[in-house]
This record gives sequence, structure tokens and C-alpha cells, in this order.
Amino acid sequence: MRILVVGAGATGGYFGGRLAQSGRDVTFLVREKRAEELQRSGLVVKSPRGDFTLRDVKTVLASTIAQPYDLVLLSCKAYNLDDAIESFAPAVGDTTMILPVLNGMRHIDVLKQRFGDAKVLGGQCVIAATLNRDREIVHLNDMHSIGFGELTGGVSERVRAIASTFEGAGFDFAAADNILQQMWEKWVFLATLATSTCLHRAAIGDILTTLDGRRVIEGILGECKAVAQANGHPISDAANTRAQGILFAEGSLLTASMLRDIEGQSRIEADHIVGDLIARGGDEQQQGSLSLLRIAYSHLKAYEARLARQAA
Repeated sequence: MRILVVGAGATGGYFGGRLAQSGRDVTFLVREKRAEELQRSGLVVKSPRGDFTLRDVKTVLASTIAQPYDLVLLSCKAYNLDDAIESFAPAVGDTTMILPVLNGMRHIDVLKQRFGDAKVLGGQCVIAATLNRDREIVHLNDMHSIGFGELTGGVSERVRAIASTFEGAGFDFAAADNILQQMWEKWVFLATLATSTCLHRAAIGDILTTLDGRRVIEGILGECKAVAQANGHPISDAANTRAQGILFAEGSLLTASMLRDIEGQSRIEADHIVGDLIARGGDEQQQGSLSLLRIAYSHLKAYEARLARQAA
């Protein structure tokens, strides 16, 4: 299976690097500067699951894609989605599978509109990773998994083919027969974590020490769950228990990556993670009940406005 990984940043570089290290046919779609970095220093991964450096990394520029790939692994930030689509579009042929592992759901609609329903799979990943100053990929904990499946449900032959390709590649994976449900459950958790920690500019454990911190987190979680239910994906008891175990852990130092982006004066995925969730919130009466999410979204958009003004 010929795999095109869009970008060689923290997420794509990690999973693509593991696949390439295991002998899979992996090419990274990168810009010229990143191609030069990879040629000079290799793809360097530092991880609790084992460090490695890939030499002779296969790369391609958008302008030099010559033929379709079997699988496109997409892990860009949501605000870079349109640019990413334009870059990998020449790699999409009649039988190409596109596996996005972005958070939320809007990207699925965009990809299906551009390439057709049949080419787009559902997917999600669990990893905490970043690029350091030396452009090395630093894996921050021991979690590294990808889930994928047909958006219509079930496990198809092509999903089994991906699972076979990922077998033994050095990370956890699962071919899911209900990937859309899993994506919604992750979205509910992530949106709750992001809005809670960004509103308070604090970690979960710090929020829980305040007078109304627990109540705020509970309220946001309830609003997110209500949107999922309105869209036909009520959160399972197991997912709810997992989320509450993390979101109400006393002393937890957990923050969302969105808060870390704000602290670093970087762009954020406010529209994709929070705005789109609100937009899917149902009729006018249901929309009116999303007060905490709306406050959080206004807060995030104000940050984006300030960031844009400072950059002007």
C-alpha cells in the first residue's frame, strides 16, 4: 500500500515515521523547507516508546505528485485544511482512501464535498506530540493510537487492508465498526476540556479548586453531550465515565492543546472545535441552552481578533 502522509509535523511525522521505520511505503508531502530539513537531519523522533531517526526520507512536493496513492493520511490543523486539500488533491485517484485524524466533524463535510463520499474514511488519533526548536518530533507521553473505519459503519475490506498495513508498525490502532460514534465521543470530551481550560486559563486540577469550577465543567460537558445527542450520537455510559474520570481528577495538571496554543500566541481551532459544535446544536430552543459554549466561543474569537490585530 502506497501511503502519502500530508506534512511531517508532530502527528503526521510520528505515525508516518513509525510506518516508514517498519518498512511500509511512506512518502511525506511537504514544503521545500521541510524537505531540506529532512534531507539534512532525517526525521527524528524522541519517544518514551523508543527514539529513532529515519534517513533517506521519501518526500514529495505538491507540484511534483505524479500519480495517485492508495492511502492519504491527513493530520493538519483545521485552519490549514483548505491549503492541505489543494496540496494533496493530485494524489487522489479512483481508489484512493483519505484518512483524516482531525478533531471535530467539519473536515469530513469539506472532504466529502471535494472528493466524494466514497473516498473519505472516519478517523481519530490519540497522541501528545510537538516539534521542538530543532524540528525534532517529541512524543510527550506513551499514548499513540489511531482509530479508523467507514463513516457508514461496519468493517470493509479496504479498512481491513489498512489494518493489515498498520500491523506491527509500532503504534496502537483499531479498525472500528462505529468510528463516527467514537469521533463524536472524542469531540465532546475535547470540546469540554478545551473550553474549560481556555476559559479559566488553568489546568483541570486548578479549576476544581475554585468555588464553581466543577459546576462550570459539568455544565459545559452537559451542553456538549446534548449536541451529540441531537445529532443522533448520544454519548455512551463508558465514554461518559472515561470523560468524567479525566475532567474531574483532583490535582490534575491536564490542559488542552488549545490553551497551550493561546499561551504561545498561536492560532487556534476555535471554529472547528467549538463553533461548529454550537452550529450543530439543533433548533432555536436547543441553541439557546448552549450558554456556556457560547461564552467560551466568544472568548476564543476575541483572542483570535486580538491575535490578528497584533499581526497586522
